[in-house]
Amino acid sequence: MAKLNPTRMNLINLKRRIAVARKGHGILKRKQEVLIIEFLGLLKSSKESRSALNGLIMQSYKVLTIASTYVGNFELEDVALHMKEAEPISISIKNIMGVRIPEIKKSGSERALQLALLPSSLAVDDINDSFSRATDSIIEVAQMEQGLKRLVTEIDKTKRRVNALDYRVIPQMAQQSKYVRMRLEEMERDTFSALKHVKKKLARRDAA
Repeated sequence: MAKLNPTRMNLINLKRRIAVARKGHGILKRKQEVLIIEFLGLLKSSKESRSALNGLIMQSYKVLTIASTYVGNFELEDVALHMKEAEPISISIKNIMGVRIPEIKKSGSERALQLALLPSSLAVDDINDSFSRATDSIIEVAQMEQGLKRLVTEIDKTKRRVNALDYRVIPQMAQQSKYVRMRLEEMERDTFSALKHVKKKLARRDAA
């Protein structure tokens, strides 16, 4: 810890810095609490969505198996060949206590147009509806899990800052403040003692 010159200006500056550090500490603690609450809520929703996604995927492949029995693999393959591999999605950002959380959405209009132009059947429509719901769920789960990762990173970063203020920055400044204050008090006592000694000498000289 660097020693500061024991001046009143340094003592005033230290007190101001300690006050600012304590205020910042309080803000970071509140931020950490909000992020943890947001994380726990998102974690619960993510687990529920992940479980629902697993069910939707199983259901989609079940529908596909049934459809192949009724219309045959040839028609299904023909429809699949005219479909693009992935639907367009859009990604925007929302801000939670300074954390940039992605929001992922499916456009859907392009695939809807493709399906309207293709020869279809109830079986094909069932497959499309089933896998469309599964795709929506995948996007929802991906958004939540990306949000969880970013929240965990920010919570860890905020926790390190809080600990640094708690155990290093504020205690060091408090120790410096104590050192400067004690040195100033010591210097004041020395000055008072010196002035008292000079006053006595002047009194003796006047008496003589």
